[in-house]
Amino acid sequence: MMKYGSLILEKKEYVFLKRLLNISGYAGDYETQKSLKRFSEELKLAHIVDEEEMPFDAIRFNSWVTIVFDNGMEKTIQVVTPMDKDLKHNKISVLTPMGSALMGYSEGDNLVWEFPKGKQHFKIIKVKQEESYSGINAKI
Repeated sequence: MMKYGSLILEKKEYVFLKRLLNISGYAGDYETQKSLKRFSEELKLAHIVDEEEMPFDAIRFNSWVTIVFDNGMEKTIQVVTPMDKDLKHNKISVLTPMGSALMGYSEGDNLVWEFPKGKQHFKIIKVKQEESYSGINAKI
């Protein structure tokens, strides 16, 4: 179930994301490729908006996201560009199964996604934007 009916992405981030997916060519293991292909399909139906229309609770680059799995396990991660990933600090690249599963979803959304360890059901319980966030524009 999705709060906004489809993925919601800021225009410049969307362009950057498409470029990342083209460059990466769905690299990595089979499961990662499968996730990125599914993500690319979802992007075709995404709602693309200007910065000022971007909902505060939508997951974008540098968002901190708290999710809770069916088994009650809770996890907080930050969705970042591949260049900024840092697993020790819970910074997950958007080109990983988890990163691509979350991008464009919003607080309150429920997801089912295929991960290397099988299908996972989880709910996004909190989305917090990076305080210093000024868009991905500086990197493009």
